[in-house]
Amino acid sequence: MDIRENYSLKLYNTFGIEAKAKYFAEVSTLQDLKNILSFRRENNLPILFIGGGSNMLFVNDFSGIVLKLNLKGIDILNEDEEYVYVHAQGSENWHQFVQWTLMQDFGGLENLSLIPGNVGTAPMQNIGAYGVEVKDYITEVQTLDLDTGKERIFKNEDCNFGYRESIFKNELKGQYVLVGVTFKLTKNNHVLHIDYGAIKSELEQEQVISPTIQDISAAVIRIRESKLPDPSQIGNSGSFFKNPVITDVEFDEIIKNNPDISYYKTDSGVKLAAGWLIENAGWKGKRFGDAGVHDKQALVLVNYGNATGKEIYDLSQQIIDDVQSKYAVTLTREVNIIQ
Repeated sequence: MDIRENYSLKLYNTFGIEAKAKYFAEVSTLQDLKNILSFRRENNLPILFIGGGSNMLFVNDFSGIVLKLNLKGIDILNEDEEYVYVHAQGSENWHQFVQWTLMQDFGGLENLSLIPGNVGTAPMQNIGAYGVEVKDYITEVQTLDLDTGKERIFKNEDCNFGYRESIFKNELKGQYVLVGVTFKLTKNNHVLHIDYGAIKSELEQEQVISPTIQDISAAVIRIRESKLPDPSQIGNSGSFFKNPVITDVEFDEIIKNNPDISYYKTDSGVKLAAGWLIENAGWKGKRFGDAGVHDKQALVLVNYGNATGKEIYDLSQQIIDDVQSKYAVTLTREVNIIQ
C-alpha cells in the first residue's frame, strides 16, 4: 500500500483550501479498500473519504487518513420493456454518469445534470435540483462497514432519505463507505419534470415545444453554468446552504413583510429559497479578503485564491446569524465541515 504522510489536500477539494492529511492513500479496488481499512483499525485512525472533493470545507488539517477512492465502472444489471437497473461504482463522476444515462436514453436523472461530486456521495446527501431528488431513482446502495470491512447492501427504504439527508449522514455517519449505487431508470414514457420556473423559461427561450430528457439536461446545464462558478476557475463547492423548510404559520408571518419572497410549497411545509434570503439580506457579491459570496448566486461561497477554511466558515456563520436576525429563519450548511 502506498500511504503518504503529511500530504497536501489542496488539489483534492474544490474550494482549493490548503490543508494537510496525516496519512493519504488512493485505492482502485475493493480489496485495496479493505486493506486500508485494516491499517486504519490497527492504528486507531479517524478516516475521511474524498471523491470529487466538492462537498467539504477543511477548517483544519486532518489528523487521520484521507482516502481517495477510484472505484470505477457502470453496468446494466437488469431491464424490461419499461425500466432499466443501472449500477455505478462510487467513484464515477456524477455529471458524466448522468450524461451516460442520457446517451442510452435512460430517463430520471436529467434534472440533476452538472451537480458536482461523484456517484457515491449522491445518496449520502440525497442530492437534488429543479424539483427532483436522487432518492426517487435509487434502489440500492452498496457499502463497506468501516469496522469490519464487510459488504452491506442498503435498500432504498433503509436509507432514511430526507431533504439533503440520509442515514449515512445522520444515524450511521462515519460507519460505512458508499462504494456503489443502483438506479431504476425509465426506458420510455419518461416522466418529465419541467414545472420548475427556471427550466420552463429556459425551454421557452430556446423554443423547445416538446422537450426530451436530453433537452431538459441541456437546459439545466445552461442554467447552472450561468449562475454557478466553475471550481477550476474559482474555489467553491456549489450551494453552501440548504433551502430552509418552515411551517405554514411561520410562512404567513414572513410573507406579510416580504411579499416577493421566493418559495414553493411541499408536503412537509414551505421551502424558502436560501439564495433569496441571503441576497436580500445584502450579502450577494460581498468579499472579505479572499473569502466571499458569489456575485451571481448568493448560495455559493467562494475562495478567491488564498482564503482559509476558517475564513469561509466564519463568513458562513455571519450569514446564518444575519438571516436569522432579519427573517427569523435558520439556515443550515449543506457542505460538510471538516474540523
